[in-house]
Amino acid sequence: MCKIGIPRGMLFYDYYPLWAEFFEELGAKVVVSPKSNKEILNSGVLSCVDECCLPVKVFHGHVDYLKDKVDYIFIPKIISIRKMEYCCPKILGLPDMVKFSIEDLPPIIDTNINLRKNSYTSSKYKKAVYEAGKCVIKNSSKIRNAYKKAEESYQRYLYLLSKGVIPIEAIKMYNKTFVDLNYNSKKHDMSIMVVGHPYNIYDEYLNMNIISKLINKGIKVMTPEMVNKDEIIYYSAQLPKRMFWTYGRRIVGSAFSLIERDEVDGIIYLSSFGCGIDSILIDLIERKAKNKGIPFTLLTLDEQTGEAGIDTRVEAFIDMMKWRDKDDFNISTLR
Repeated sequence: MCKIGIPRGMLFYDYYPLWAEFFEELGAKVVVSPKSNKEILNSGVLSCVDECCLPVKVFHGHVDYLKDKVDYIFIPKIISIRKMEYCCPKILGLPDMVKFSIEDLPPIIDTNINLRKNSYTSSKYKKAVYEAGKCVIKNSSKIRNAYKKAEESYQRYLYLLSKGVIPIEAIKMYNKTFVDLNYNSKKHDMSIMVVGHPYNIYDEYLNMNIISKLINKGIKVMTPEMVNKDEIIYYSAQLPKRMFWTYGRRIVGSAFSLIERDEVDGIIYLSSFGCGIDSILIDLIERKAKNKGIPFTLLTLDEQTGEAGIDTRVEAFIDMMKWRDKDDFNISTLR
């Protein structure tokens, strides 16, 4: 049986259910690297160039873990997933970076996905699906049927995200016939949006398990994936210029939506040190939050970041929000 490795990094939490279901329907065995840990980070730091951001370094560590355990490694070259928009350059160049940084790799399935001028129903996208599937089986009909079934399961995964399920949990749930979502209706005294790129928000090792820590404090956590796509498009269109980065549009649009609709009490932005796109997005969201009087804080992550420092910043932010909610109206606005 053909073994295909999927690194648990970068866009893993966006597309893993789709990719895994597709290859498994074709008869392949999908092997996923473990959750990020110190060994994977150290391996990635040693194999990747110094100038790369932390998520890319960790991704290299995941690839290095898989290379001796599989027949292929799936690292698609995702150029564009929406008309007139692009993905981050580090995602575009990921397959090539890995090939030149890590030795003795098995063949890499680096399917080219570029929908800048097309859609998911275009012949160009169908060709990309076939190129990925032909490594397992040559029958185009079976590849087409496998992708159709994978897409149906993937829609259920997206539905779970829209209902407030964190991707880490949604991956466990998406193929179940029944899922209890009642916990999401639980009332909370405070809601905080954790915003940023998915590989920063959902990698529990990189962000020191921040989402679980907030939930354990009785805080409702909101992320960009929980905001309706139509609302993201509507609010991101308020920018004076078109946002041509797909994830930039999602991040800004989702944050603007929750701020404008007064559905969030505070915002924590998780950013990788040296991220060029974040340098723009942070300023846009911070200005919008300040205009609406919503507390905002930035947590920057790199391989030197310590958990104690993150915990202190988060606890101070929560204490400040509680103090503000209790005493803000008793203090002069001129102070």
